[in-house]
Amino acid sequence: MEPNTMLRVDSIQVSYDEVPALHGISFSVERASIVSIVGANGAGKSTILRAISGILHPRSGTIEFEGARIDRVQPHRVVELGIAHVPEGRRLFARLSVLKNLLLGAYTKKSQELREKTMEQIFALFPILKERRNQLAGTLSGGEQQMLAIARGLMSRPKLLMLDEPSLGIMPKLVDRIFETIAEIRDAGMTILLVEQNVREALELASRCYVLQTGRVVLQGASSEVLASDMVRKAYLGL
Repeated sequence: MEPNTMLRVDSIQVSYDEVPALHGISFSVERASIVSIVGANGAGKSTILRAISGILHPRSGTIEFEGARIDRVQPHRVVELGIAHVPEGRRLFARLSVLKNLLLGAYTKKSQELREKTMEQIFALFPILKERRNQLAGTLSGGEQQMLAIARGLMSRPKLLMLDEPSLGIMPKLVDRIFETIAEIRDAGMTILLVEQNVREALELASRCYVLQTGRVVLQGASSEVLASDMVRKAYLGL
C-alpha cells in the first residue's frame, strides 16, 4: 500500500443470502481527502460501507486500512482501529438527549480520555448542538439530527469518517450547510468516504469519485472529470 493511501478495497464481492450485491469492487482513499461513491438507490453504495465497518464480510477480495487487513475484523474492533460509520437514516437514540447521544459515540478508550476536548471541538463545529445539548434527539429537525449523527461519529476521534447519504431527507437550505461542514472537517485533516445520491454536490466536494451501478464501478477518476462525463451528466444531472 502506498504511504498516502489510508484505505484500499480490492476486488470485494459481497452477497445477501446468496444474492450478489457487490461484484469485484476496488477503490482507494488517500489521507486527508474526500472520496465519493455515487449512484442510484440500490446500486450497492451502503453495502460497501457495511463491508468496511465489519457489519458484512466479503465472500472474496480484501479490505486494508493503514496497511492491515480488516475484512474479517468485528465492527467494534474496526471502530477502535479508527473508522467511524455514520449510517443512512442517522440511527440516533431519539429518547436520549443530544449530550447523551454524543457521549455514546465516545466509547473507545482513547476517545473517553479525550472526551471533553472532543466535545469542545464538536460544539465549535456545530454551535446548534451546544444550544440544544439537553434537548431530546428525536425533537430536533432533520438537518440538526444529521449534524448530531456526524458529531456522534466524530466523538470516537476517527482517522476515517464514512458518511452514508448525509443529505437524505433534509431541507435544501440545510443540505448546503451539511456539505460545508463536511468540507470543514476535511480541512481539519480528516479523511472522508462519502456515499451520496446528491451527485453534483458530492462531486464538487470530493477530490476523487467512483460511480456505482448494480454493484459494479462503471466510472472512476478525479471528480472534475467524472462531473464532465456524458454518462454522469445524462444519468444523474439531467443534462
